[in-house]
Amino acid sequence: MSQNSLNGQAPVPRMATRRRRDLLVTLLRSGEAGIDELAARFAVSASTIRRDLAALASAGRIMRTYGGAVEPGHGSELTLRAKERAHWAEKDAIGAAAAELAGRGDVLLLDAGTTVGRLAWHLRQRDGITVVTNGLSALLNLADAPGVEVIVLGGRLRRPNEALLGPEVQQALGRYRPDLAFLGADGLDPGRGLNCPSPEQAVIKELMAVTARATWVLADHWKLPAEPFAYWAAMPAGTGIITDAGCPPATIGTFSAQGWRVRRPGRAHADAAG
Repeated sequence: MSQNSLNGQAPVPRMATRRRRDLLVTLLRSGEAGIDELAARFAVSASTIRRDLAALASAGRIMRTYGGAVEPGHGSELTLRAKERAHWAEKDAIGAAAAELAGRGDVLLLDAGTTVGRLAWHLRQRDGITVVTNGLSALLNLADAPGVEVIVLGGRLRRPNEALLGPEVQQALGRYRPDLAFLGADGLDPGRGLNCPSPEQAVIKELMAVTARATWVLADHWKLPAEPFAYWAAMPAGTGIITDAGCPPATIGTFSAQGWRVRRPGRAHADAAG
C-alpha cells in the first residue's frame, strides 16, 4: 500500500484488538503497508501494530515484509506447516464436526489440506470406514488407524500443500462413488465456488464434488468469502460448508441464499439464512 493510499484519511477510533486486526487485513488487500503508516491510521503505537502483524502472520492471515506486511495473494501460497498453525482450534472443531457425519460402512473421499487433515485425525478411532484420499495430511493421520481402510489416489506430489494431482488422480476418481466428499479450500465465494492456487487443483476438486453422493467443504470463517488466488472450482447445487462457531450470521445468510448448506460445530442441523 503506498503512502498516498493512507494520506488524507482520518485515523480510525480506538477499537478492540480483534476488530483492528480484521481491518488491518482488509487494508493489506490493497498491497504493502508500512508500520508507521498503519500506526497513524489506527491511532496506536508502532509497537502495537508490530504485535498485531506478528499475530496475524502467525495465524497465516498475512505475510510479513521488511518494515511492513502484505496479505497472502496471487502466487503467495503458504506452506502446509504454516497453515497448520493458523486457527488451529477452529480447524480442529470443524474436523470433529465433519467426522460426526461419517457412519460405519461409509466410503469417504478426503481432499488435501490442514482442516481435512484434522477430520482424518478424528476418524482414527473409527471402525468399518474406507477413506480415499489424495492428501498427505489425511494419509499420515490414518496410516496407523487399524479400523480405517485407506486408499491413496496416486499422482504427482504438489508442494507446498502436499496434494497428489495429475491425470492418474483424475482417472482413479472415476472408479469410485463415495458416500461423502470433504474438500479443503483457500477461499470460498457463494457464486463461484472454491478458490484454488492452481487450475489443476480446481479440476480435481470439481471432480471430487461431482463424484460423491454428498459434498462438504471444510473452511474456517476467515475464508468466507475470500479469493487469494485466481482459480475457481465450481460446486454442485446443495454443496455443504462446515465452518467454525465464529462465522457471522450475515455470512451464513449470504451463502444460504445461494443454496449452500452451512453447519457449525455444536449444531445438529444446517443453519438457516441469518
